[in-house]
Amino acid sequence: MAKYVGALDQGTTSTRFILFNKAGQPVASHQLEHQQIFPEAGWVEHNALEIWQRTQEVIAGALGKADATPSDLAAVGITNQRETTLVWDKNTGRPYHNALVWQDTRTDKIVDKMSADGGADRFKDKTGLPISTYFSATKLVWLLENVPGLREAAEHGDALFGTMDTWCAWNLSGGRIHATDVTNASRTLLMNLHTLDWDDDLLAAFNIPRAMLPQIKPSSSADAYGTVNIGGRNVPLTGILGDQQAALFGQTCYKPGEAKNTYGTGCFMLINTGEQAVMSNHGLLTTLGYQIGDEKPVYALEGSIAVTGSLIQWLRDNLGIIEQSSDVEALAQAVKDNGGVYFVPAFSGLFAPYWRQDARGVIVGMTRYVTKNHIARAALEATAFQTREVMDAMVADSGVPLAALKVDGGMTHNDLLMQFQADILGVGVVRPAVAETTALGAAYAAGLAVGFWSNLDELRANWHVSHTWEPEMPATERNRLYAMWKKAVTRTFDWVE
Repeated sequence: MAKYVGALDQGTTSTRFILFNKAGQPVASHQLEHQQIFPEAGWVEHNALEIWQRTQEVIAGALGKADATPSDLAAVGITNQRETTLVWDKNTGRPYHNALVWQDTRTDKIVDKMSADGGADRFKDKTGLPISTYFSATKLVWLLENVPGLREAAEHGDALFGTMDTWCAWNLSGGRIHATDVTNASRTLLMNLHTLDWDDDLLAAFNIPRAMLPQIKPSSSADAYGTVNIGGRNVPLTGILGDQQAALFGQTCYKPGEAKNTYGTGCFMLINTGEQAVMSNHGLLTTLGYQIGDEKPVYALEGSIAVTGSLIQWLRDNLGIIEQSSDVEALAQAVKDNGGVYFVPAFSGLFAPYWRQDARGVIVGMTRYVTKNHIARAALEATAFQTREVMDAMVADSGVPLAALKVDGGMTHNDLLMQFQADILGVGVVRPAVAETTALGAAYAAGLAVGFWSNLDELRANWHVSHTWEPEMPATERNRLYAMWKKAVTRTFDWVE
């Protein structure tokens, strides 16, 4: 009898494999980082072969730590950094180029060109998305235009496109599975939200050959994908979800109006809107939440913030004011406030709710009084302020005030940040007992398909609160700080001509 469901979590900075038991508890985990490649300003790449190597290592590592064999796995799910774009040769398995990461902004001229005819929202009714450097289609156009021989290979059916879920599934299956799920497909700018299929008009507009594209499948399905090779044994691959939708699923946000915020490399707040694809008037994205088997898909509104956790890595790697990311809390706690400093990390432009590709990062309010402690505190506070902006947009679009915010991800272990987040939102912030909800969501999707878990109610019963932060800040102070933040944001605009 299988004891576990395995979740492969292929993220922006690392890859890990986690085994979950029936109670939804992580039993063993193995995680490895991969290189971040910055060939030019604004360009961000990953070596997909390195990620495939890490994938094999973390699977073996987690099984070893649990003293488990592949036969102990009921199923495997995959969750992944979304929008990151790769094209490889289906005959050799070799990538034609490094993967272009979701943060990469090299496609800004393609975006401008596509937006000139009908505006940035010209495809919004079909895709729920603005034309942006963020999404896969513009990255795929760049690759087709800049990699010698790629367009010819694509038109002959020899070049395969995929996001990182597709790349991992293709390799784990020995090239048998070339598929993605509805959530990842909904982030490409090429899928029609209403038909759940690649859209011929969109493919024509971007001049992308359909033969390159993976099949689109449900997020949770017993038979849609097939099996993958884990340690020489065929294990069913029964769940795939983009990382933020996986976190929504792992946080058991199964009813319309339930929301979560994930604090990772970036920050991503999603609210379940049920079977309706709600179009945003306040800078949010309309996206697929998940689809279970042949059931109707569930949609979500999303607020995407490009730089949160990666700002702390920037303090560590680029400025050298901390040795490891966890040091930032003590540094920030050494001062009572931000000293008047606001740090708007528009390194990749601004995502929700602004969608300004001309923005770049600023630190404002500097005086001789300011120390590295104030800068560290301002960097942490930037995450909370950006989340407040997204929450305001979500409330405006949905008409439903948020009663509390479920949170997950690495930064939720920073008590200073979480308390400030509650203060600046004015609502409680709730962290679950299992904070690794992205991997958990992929495990739930996979396990649900094979009967390891029987229904959504059983998954809800697994969800428990670890800690709740309640707001303590007076409303006048909250409003003052937020007004200063909004002023700081305006200083990032119009930087790139």
